[in-house]
This record gives sequence, structure tokens and C-alpha cells, in this order.
Amino acid sequence: MTTPVIITVALTGAVPTTADNPAVPVTPRQQIESAVEAFDAGATVCHLHVRDDDERPSSDPDRYQEVREGIAARCPQMVVQFSTGARGRTVEERFSCLAMRPEMASFSTGSVNFPAGIYENPPDVVERIAKEMLDLGIKPEVEVFDLAMLYKAADLHDRGLLATPPHIQLVMGIKNALPPRESLVEFFVTELGELIPGATWTCMATGRHQLEANRWALARGGHVRTGFEDNIYFSKGRLASSNAELVTRAVELCAEFERHPATADETRELLTLQSASSDS
Repeated sequence: MTTPVIITVALTGAVPTTADNPAVPVTPRQQIESAVEAFDAGATVCHLHVRDDDERPSSDPDRYQEVREGIAARCPQMVVQFSTGARGRTVEERFSCLAMRPEMASFSTGSVNFPAGIYENPPDVVERIAKEMLDLGIKPEVEVFDLAMLYKAADLHDRGLLATPPHIQLVMGIKNALPPRESLVEFFVTELGELIPGATWTCMATGRHQLEANRWALARGGHVRTGFEDNIYFSKGRLASSNAELVTRAVELCAEFERHPATADETRELLTLQSASSDS
């Protein structure tokens, strides 16, 4: 008997542009179409970054809303997760999208070095945003760029600031942060099980390590992420043609580990989200 795997598609990210791969979706219309194709291929969660008219990272709530509404009109079962990532924006700008009350949003519980700067999440901001997301009924995906963030997540959970069960993502492969190593996944899974029993988790890595991370997670009962944010290539020297192509590969990989792609209903049950049919 197989067990379900939530497949998240990270459509765009903050870095890749159409100059890197012409298939990267950067306009709201392109992102909506890409999300629908990824859903049809087997992804049930869409991790969303939006861009401005010059393809630069944006936190514009209206852009988030436009993409979310477009996805909901075509595949209402898909979970849309807003990114609150940094890259040149203030804390207020980064978290302004929370006012739109997405079902899920990314949430880092600490600061970390990025290749060209510091991703700042001071303790007071972490505490404030945890409370805000809890009050708004937004499910966080805790992004663990450094293992200290796992312990902070456990502290927030113990104090009732992260609803049970939390969803945690191990992020590997970003320069200056955690390297993509299977031993780190093993350590993360062991610690998570002791600190927050029952938590759901995903493991992701960037570039050529994306597929390896999928395998490491599948082998340990975790969930997977794929998409252009993490890797614009399908194989060495060959650009991926779409997010859906990357999702299809993740779907095919599940069978090797006696897993199956989670349906939309299974995804919502695992993440303790309201079913799409009962959404207001």
C-alpha cells in the first residue's frame, strides 16, 4: 500500500528570469497557466512569488490576489501559498500579502546569509508574524534555512504560536546556508520527530541537487518540492520546458518509493486545511 506525497510546485522564485529560461512564468497570466498545468500534472500546492513588469521580485498584494483568483477559477482545489521572502524589500512590504489571507504562506523563523546579503528575520519580527498568521488563520510553511530555525519553530509551537500540526520545510543548496547533504536530512527528520511529533515536512534543494532532495524526502516519508524557483534545468545542459515537466518527473519518482502523489483532498487533510468545497 502506498502513502501520499504532497508535491509543491515553486513556479517562479525571486531569481530566475526569462533570460535564464524563456519558460519561467513571470506575468500573472503566465503564472496562472503554469500553476494549472502543474496541478494537472500532479502538484497540489503552488508556492508563489510575484514579479513586477520588469521581472523584478515584488510583494504587491494586488499581484498575489490576481494570481490566486486566476488559479482558483481554474483549479479551486489547489492550495496557493504566498511567499514572504526578502530580496530587497522591507519587512512591511514582505508581509503585506498576509492581509489577503492566503491559505498558506512561507515563514522563516530566523535570519540567514544569502549569496549577496542577509535574509533578516529578527526575533521580534518572528514573534509578531507568528501571532499575525495564527490570528488570520494562515497556515505557515516554516522555512528552515539553518537548523537553528527548526528549534525556534519548536519553541513557537510549544508556546501555541504555531498551530498543530505545523508544516516545516528543510531548505538546502543556497550558498552560505545549508549544503545539500543526505546526512542533514536524516538529522532534521530525527530532530523534528522528537521536537514536534506529528509535524508534516518537505525537503527541497536547489540546482542539480533538486532531484536528490526529492529522493531523500520520499525515502523518509516526507513531501517534495520542484519547479523553476529551485532548478531551471531538467537535466545537465537541457532547460526544463515547463513547471509541469518537472512535476511530472516528481510524480514518476514517487512509485520508486511506494508512494503516490497526494490528491487535493489528501493534501488538505495532511495539512489540516479546509476542504476546497467548503471554502467561503
